[in-house]
Amino acid sequence: MKHSAFLLFFGIVFIIYSLVNFYIVRRGWLAFSGSCRLRTVFLVVMLLLAIAYPLSRFLEHSALRSLSVPLVHVGAYYLAAMVFLLFLLLGADVLRGLGRLLHLLPQGWRDWGGAVGLRVYSAILAAALVMTLAGAWNARHLQVRRLNLTLAKKQGRHERLRVVMASDIHIGALLPPERFHEIARLINQQDPDVALIVGDLFDEDVTRLNREELIGSLQALRSRYGAYAVLGNHDYFADVRASMALMEKGGLKVLRDEGVRVNDAFYLLGRDDRQSVHMKGSRAALAQLKAALPDDDLPVVLMDHQPFGLQEAEAAGVALQLSGHTHHGQIWPFQWITRRIYEISWGYGRRGETQYYVSSGAGTWGPPVRLGNRPEIVVFDLTFQ
Repeated sequence: MKHSAFLLFFGIVFIIYSLVNFYIVRRGWLAFSGSCRLRTVFLVVMLLLAIAYPLSRFLEHSALRSLSVPLVHVGAYYLAAMVFLLFLLLGADVLRGLGRLLHLLPQGWRDWGGAVGLRVYSAILAAALVMTLAGAWNARHLQVRRLNLTLAKKQGRHERLRVVMASDIHIGALLPPERFHEIARLINQQDPDVALIVGDLFDEDVTRLNREELIGSLQALRSRYGAYAVLGNHDYFADVRASMALMEKGGLKVLRDEGVRVNDAFYLLGRDDRQSVHMKGSRAALAQLKAALPDDDLPVVLMDHQPFGLQEAEAAGVALQLSGHTHHGQIWPFQWITRRIYEISWGYGRRGETQYYVSSGAGTWGPPVRLGNRPEIVVFDLTFQ
């Protein structure tokens, strides 16, 4: 059943991918109609770009695995450019259609063929390239976002603590372990009392990564009272047992439906990801997990990778929920979609006495490109009253 569902999903994705590329190439074929040589060069380049990513995923399981590394990078960047090309071309087609309908455009502007069509298509290609390069630069430059939050409590040994959070790093073929060194260094610069990795540390099969290099990168993370993590859906895709083993060897304490008392300041409750339902058949209720903590009035900070069902944390009396997963769409214009799927797609929110923060993530999934949002680590200066 699972194999059939995977094949169905893959078939749908392949059809959509093929149709999008056909649309992009078809518009270019018309635009370059005035030059047979340019048309041929354009067709060959676009076909090579379109097959680069799927071919790289096929080759990584073969004896030609070394060829998959450059191909996966070329193909991944093209995926972002493809999205930009699709929406820019659709916008141009809508404008052309309105122009024909309302007789607002001269004849030369109404079709993709001819000199005007070539100029418009060339401008769209240039715009997509600039957007891809800008998104790649943006994805490499993390911002540090700072929030001062107050949590109510009746007892404890601290008045203030600094918690630094990162999520959705996605270490894998496109983001190697040494990139985590940069993220860890930035986290360490914030002088954290507690460091948190809120899911999707890994992207895919961790058995192909350099284990020593990866463990060394994780061990570079420093905090006074510990570094903790929860699993995300991609940590499951990457092989959950191998992912957990690497995290633990790297010095991260992985919380799976369990809580820990952090230096008599608060309880940190880590919830297993929603993906666990496919392995365990069910997911423990948050109220049940919260009730299992000692009743000593310390506030509860919850790590739950996917920000669904925010009302659960409010009903359970959680003080602060930290999530990721959304990437805030990652690539324009997908934040329009995530805003409609999630109550909080990115940033701070509140329900009653429960506060929430959903991070846009520190890494990328798929294309190493971000446009319309910023990658981040988040510094919470918590005051206990």
